[in-house]
Amino acid sequence: MRKVWLLMVGSFTLGLDAYVMAGLLPVVADDLGTTVSLAGQMVTVFTLAYAVSAPLVAGLLSGVRPRVLIVAALAVFTLGNGLTALAPGLTVLLVARAVAGVGAGVYSALSTAAAAALAGEERRGRALALVMGGMSSGTVLGVPLGVLLADHTSWRATMWLVTGLGAVALIGLAAGLPDIPAAPAVPVRARLAALADRKVLPIVGVSFLGAVASLGLYTYLAPVLASSGGVGDGAVAPYLWAWGIGGVLGSVVAGPLVDRTGRVFALVTGIVLALVVAIGVLPLLGAAAYPALVVWGAAGWAFQVPQQHRLLALRAERGTVALALNNSALYLGSAVGSGAAGLALAGGLAPAYLPWAAAAVAAAGLVLHLLHRAPARPAAAGSADTAAAGTRRA
Repeated sequence: MRKVWLLMVGSFTLGLDAYVMAGLLPVVADDLGTTVSLAGQMVTVFTLAYAVSAPLVAGLLSGVRPRVLIVAALAVFTLGNGLTALAPGLTVLLVARAVAGVGAGVYSALSTAAAAALAGEERRGRALALVMGGMSSGTVLGVPLGVLLADHTSWRATMWLVTGLGAVALIGLAAGLPDIPAAPAVPVRARLAALADRKVLPIVGVSFLGAVASLGLYTYLAPVLASSGGVGDGAVAPYLWAWGIGGVLGSVVAGPLVDRTGRVFALVTGIVLALVVAIGVLPLLGAAAYPALVVWGAAGWAFQVPQQHRLLALRAERGTVALALNNSALYLGSAVGSGAAGLALAGGLAPAYLPWAAAAVAAAGLVLHLLHRAPARPAAAGSADTAAAGTRRA
């Protein structure tokens, strides 16, 4: 498990970068002379690039050892953040966020599978939770600090902080990550079969809808709080802390629960239900939304651990392909959610109504989950050992 901690360092930086922009939208929009809804599209671009990069790049680089790809992906991610800090206008900013998203998407998918392989089958849940915990820790520790730094200096200083952390993680992984053998490439027919697999699609669909609701709404948390509770831009940080603390708790607890109980279907049911309720009550609580934000963060971050565990429990050849598909669905959902919310705001919808729309999407995910109760088959022997390269092959 010590080797998995190296992967968590990179995930910490990804967590900071992916979510700090939600707290910076008003100041970025003001600095670039644009609207919050247009500035929010940099989150959409990042997450869309994140979603499509893993399966596309992985397919083109079949046969390359995962360690090489992990280090290269983190290098691209760091470069994209440096370009973000230097962006003179919205167009360059969107391109830079796309570059960072490509690196982040490849790194996230490969690091998740590598963690499962390094930990072994019996401790797979803990390894997945550790990597997810890195992202949630980056959110709870880094995002409020990044917003605070931007308040006292500029949003560009925050992006230089992210760039520096990415460089540190890159050096650490290049020096300390052990080599992981590349497994044989999955045939194109097997990859396409995963797209039509009746066991895979419902799980991935639930991940997509959960991301539309949770991650898409988080992009516009600042205007939602301002509309429903009168929370000004300078007072958003404590609410981000609440969401992030919940995320750390959820990601830490989810892994051991999966390993000890094995009841992944029941866990997903409870988590998605909690997500629906927590998001739905936000407009009613207004400035007193701290408890709902903690539950929302916990559910959102805990959600993917049992989801990934279910997909890795499929037979090795298709389970690892499904894992990459799930990662893509997660961030495609974030892109769709943030993009749709931005369009709604641009069309005149009051931000206070966004949580109810998001709760309805999460409820649709819960219905889809309950309609497909059949559990995944137990993992075949050795599937954890081949997981690291499987996402790369997707």
